[in-house]
Amino acid sequence: MSKGILLVNLGSPDSTSVPDVRRYLREFLMDGRVLDVSWFTRFCIVHFAILPTRPKQSAHAYQTIWTPEGSPLIVTSRNVQRKLQARVNVPVELAMRYQNPSIENALRRLSGTGVTELFVIPLFPHYAMSSYESAIERVKEVAAKLTPKMRLQFQAPYYKDSNYIAALAASVEQYLQKGFDHLLFSFHGVPERQIRKSDPTGCHCLNSASCCETASPAHATCYRAQCLATMRAVVRELGVPENKFSFSFQSRLGRHPWLKPYTDLEFTRLAAAGIKKLLVICPAFVSDCLETLEEIEIRGRETFLQAGGRQFTFIPCLNEQPLWLEALQKMSEPFVKGADIAQKATPVTEAA
Repeated sequence: MSKGILLVNLGSPDSTSVPDVRRYLREFLMDGRVLDVSWFTRFCIVHFAILPTRPKQSAHAYQTIWTPEGSPLIVTSRNVQRKLQARVNVPVELAMRYQNPSIENALRRLSGTGVTELFVIPLFPHYAMSSYESAIERVKEVAAKLTPKMRLQFQAPYYKDSNYIAALAASVEQYLQKGFDHLLFSFHGVPERQIRKSDPTGCHCLNSASCCETASPAHATCYRAQCLATMRAVVRELGVPENKFSFSFQSRLGRHPWLKPYTDLEFTRLAAAGIKKLLVICPAFVSDCLETLEEIEIRGRETFLQAGGRQFTFIPCLNEQPLWLEALQKMSEPFVKGADIAQKATPVTEAA
């Protein structure tokens, strides 16, 4: 069998034009795992409440971070693809869950080179139905139509993988050495209802203040528990004192409750509490994008400084960091060497 690797990230508009941003938002928000309500309700929300105004606002936000080469997320992801390709001896392709480069085209290219066995690495360290699950289910759906004979294997969430943690810790360490008052781990938020939907026990997640610290099968698909596990692993690796770090969740949308505390409100609270030198890292993102560069580094900085903080430092995502590339290479090695890695897959990522 001929093998290949597919990296899958979230996606970005093709340009900062309002029509391209509208097209991206429509595809993203019409995903039933992102906006998990009935199709009719989702259609009405997206087309009558969001798309009339949001594309213009988002287009302006994208313009503040766009590079001459294009979307930072796409540019970085392509560079990671190229650098991983130099480390392994099987074809490596890149696809985005939404827009381009598309999953369809990536699978066609891989199939065209003779690939019959594919290892898919979702570029989401933590399990969430709106990111990790959506990506793998879309790959399986497209593969079933285009390349039904291609055997698929999926990398399980790697939120506490030692190599991923080492890469994160290395990213943070240089900033700690410059002095800081507080380190904030800002993870992408999800609605609380999605945490409950992903709970296979039906009774564990968000049912107590200590649910994420209490052992449960639910943690295999619990985004919040996995985020906190990442945070604990990093601060343990670096020896950050208990009173000098915390977590929050960003990018909420709509009126329903999302995971708390909310990042934007934490910026104000921390400044009011006397924190002057704040470090912020976003471990749920492996590549810098709108949510890190515009929402955190630009708007978050402004919020913190206006609330009385003095120094705001955003720690870049892993991007093309050598230790991150090494982590991806090590994830791939068992597959590339022909070892059976099926046991690493989560219950919803069975080989197709």
